[in-house]
Amino acid sequence: MDEVITLAHGSGGVKSRELVEQLFLPAYANPYLNPLTDSAVLSVGETIAMTTDSYVVRPLFFPGGDIGRLAVSGTVNDLAVSGALPKFLSVGMILAAGLEISLLQRIVKSIADTAKEAGVQIVTGDTKVVEQNSADRIFINTAGIGVFPVGRSIPPQKIAVGDCIIASGFLACHGMAVMAERNHLGFQPAIESDVAPLAEMVQGVLQANGNSVHALRDPTRGGVAATLCEWVTADTDILLYEPELPVRPDVGAACKILGLDPLFIANEGVVLLAVAQSCVKDVIAALQRDAHGKHAVLIGEVRKGSGRVIAVTEFGSHRRILLPRGELLPRIC
Repeated sequence: MDEVITLAHGSGGVKSRELVEQLFLPAYANPYLNPLTDSAVLSVGETIAMTTDSYVVRPLFFPGGDIGRLAVSGTVNDLAVSGALPKFLSVGMILAAGLEISLLQRIVKSIADTAKEAGVQIVTGDTKVVEQNSADRIFINTAGIGVFPVGRSIPPQKIAVGDCIIASGFLACHGMAVMAERNHLGFQPAIESDVAPLAEMVQGVLQANGNSVHALRDPTRGGVAATLCEWVTADTDILLYEPELPVRPDVGAACKILGLDPLFIANEGVVLLAVAQSCVKDVIAALQRDAHGKHAVLIGEVRKGSGRVIAVTEFGSHRRILLPRGELLPRIC
């Protein structure tokens, strides 16, 4: 195989075929993909969820992850928090001529490994090659399909007065990891991203407590602040217990040095849940049975109000949390 990507790899000819047969197919092989037809023919449940997202992160590799793991995890998690069981993915790539084949191989392996970890199959894909200066090395689009298990209710994705807000793990790890790596901040040890597929953890919660889980979201761009501001309704307030927010010591220290609020930093391995008060302990216990949820904790509550998100500080004072504006941290996913 060649050492770098050339425009010929996107021409639809021999080089394109070589790329598919020698790199993509061995990594992703399964009965749906192997025929290499124009569309994958799938058997799914009666109700499905479908989502898509594009990944343009820079740098391509960062402590704790890479663009390939991010592309699979992001789409799997979008399906998982809808209540669906992720089943199938498509992977589309835009490659810049000059991209090293060895680097592409590392990314493809990461995609394959993460898909296996998440229990999903890659059943279709596409590759385009553009001129060297037309893209930043590699962009990835993933689309996913998930099915809703028969007999299980679909989360309404609407909070209610009395709900409790739970975070499944430490906040702000991904955004700080990417920022530190991109800007060569030199933290020792390096801050690691939390990027991971969370479908198994979410399914465990829904199997045991499905009817009590009113809303789920993975707080990626905009962080926890954006998710809570989108959840709150005109007749509710969300109160956050600021001292209870789970922030890793290294991430918290980096945020203080840089003057950043962890509530606004992106996550890729965390789920927020709004659950009925009666099942809070059960949900936290279910989360903590999974390796990705062992730091799950109650962080807030929903009260009757007027559409505000308020952080209650360690001193008992109140801090209004608003929907973030502008460019917070470009290209974290």
